[in-house]
Amino acid sequence: MRTYENKDELKNEINKSFAKYISEFNDIPEHLKDKRVDEIDRTPAENLAYQVGWTTLVIKWESDERKGIPVKTPSDNFKWNQLGELYQWFTDTYAQLSLQELKDRLNENINSIYAMIDSLSEEELFKPHMRKWADEATKTAVWEVYKFIHVNTVAPFGTFRTKIRKWKKIAL
Repeated sequence: MRTYENKDELKNEINKSFAKYISEFNDIPEHLKDKRVDEIDRTPAENLAYQVGWTTLVIKWESDERKGIPVKTPSDNFKWNQLGELYQWFTDTYAQLSLQELKDRLNENINSIYAMIDSLSEEELFKPHMRKWADEATKTAVWEVYKFIHVNTVAPFGTFRTKIRKWKKIAL
């Protein structure tokens, strides 16, 4: 997994991957947001809903811990062995929004993640055992907070950009 020297490097990588990812939706007409193609597992709306869902959870984990609320990862209603159901919940909750609403919501979440990064010390972000939610999210692995941010922003933005580009070649 990618490592980062500091907060700015992490934020810059998020910004770069997010800009490339989100721009792929600019030429998709709203009436095709739910168009399914056999070769791709998600529609454009589902693709964005997935990103909105995960980024919302990352923000919630940190917010809840700061408020002293016990954090259940990945969510209050789903366990790690129920990711398929969680993804369906993301679709049911967010995919009915317009593409613009989804893009706006994701943009807001990314800005909240930047603010979260800024609010954390370098130690809190890059050292292990600095957040209960990060420690309790994995049974055996030790993950620093930045890794959760990376795997829910930079990594899927790259992977899902490839998927939406393939969808566009087939559907548009």
